[in-house]
Amino acid sequence: MDKETLLRLIVDSAIDSMEGKAACLFLRDERQKLFVPTAQAGLSENYLHADPLKAQDIVAALEKEGHLAFPEVASDPRLEHREAKTAEGIVSLLTVPVKVEDCTIGVLSLYTATRREFSNDEIEFLRALADQGGIAIENNRLHRRMQKNAMLFLELAAGINSSLDIKQILDNLTVNICSSLGLKAALIRLLDEDTNRLALVASHGLGDAFLEMGSVTDTETAARALKGETIVIGDATTDKRIRFQEAMKTEGIVSMIVVPIRARDKVIGIMRLYSDIQRDFSPDMMLMVQALAHQGGLAIQNASMYLALQEDKKSLEEDIWSYRSWF
Repeated sequence: MDKETLLRLIVDSAIDSMEGKAACLFLRDERQKLFVPTAQAGLSENYLHADPLKAQDIVAALEKEGHLAFPEVASDPRLEHREAKTAEGIVSLLTVPVKVEDCTIGVLSLYTATRREFSNDEIEFLRALADQGGIAIENNRLHRRMQKNAMLFLELAAGINSSLDIKQILDNLTVNICSSLGLKAALIRLLDEDTNRLALVASHGLGDAFLEMGSVTDTETAARALKGETIVIGDATTDKRIRFQEAMKTEGIVSMIVVPIRARDKVIGIMRLYSDIQRDFSPDMMLMVQALAHQGGLAIQNASMYLALQEDKKSLEEDIWSYRSWF
């Protein structure tokens, strides 16, 4: 099912199975470092939620306790906007984490209209429901990513087959890969063997001043990528392998991937992908990035072969004309 329907199913299931008044699912927003309400049922439109939950604070409390229970929301000092909750008819509240592979991606809150001292069985049941919800959300995310990846790969393959304009193909690749993978920016540089510098051929999402610094090949990431290695940088503003850390901060770059671009068995350039938040790049995403870089290399190779054939054809025509002039 689509994401919105899935999220609504999770909150509806919590209300039905726990005989609650309402439920709300908060999902993590990595950029704002908050949990924001994403799906809810049983609450009025003008209900005033507390300010979006601060991710660091709520995760620390939930990981320590495993849940947060509030039998009397009207008088519990741990809660904000108690008057609004009382006006909404909320008496008790139970909150549990939504996890994927030990990472808290969200919070599921159940609201009741009568006072409830939640039993251990009820708490464990809501936690189990949240765990199942986390699995469903992750599966849904992976399914949507597979669809996006397939479309991205298809668009690139179609572009390679329909055009020999390499700059246009690679420009489209940088735009599409950022859009599909939720990245801030991307660039592609090809190695100029005469000058031993990396010439910029395509970029998206980066300022001119930043682009001017990236042509050198003696940085650690560039040198390793040109040897065929894929490098992942978790925090470019502090990692000692990054030479231009201040520039990374100014540009708003946190995490990055550097991937070699190959033509046959030779590395001819690099592709750099940048994120404005700290990210752990999953194995399937890394595989996709490497496959796209490979496709980019094929596009360059195809265009080079075409240009070579054009030159050969021109030379052959000139030779044939000179032979004819003998007669």
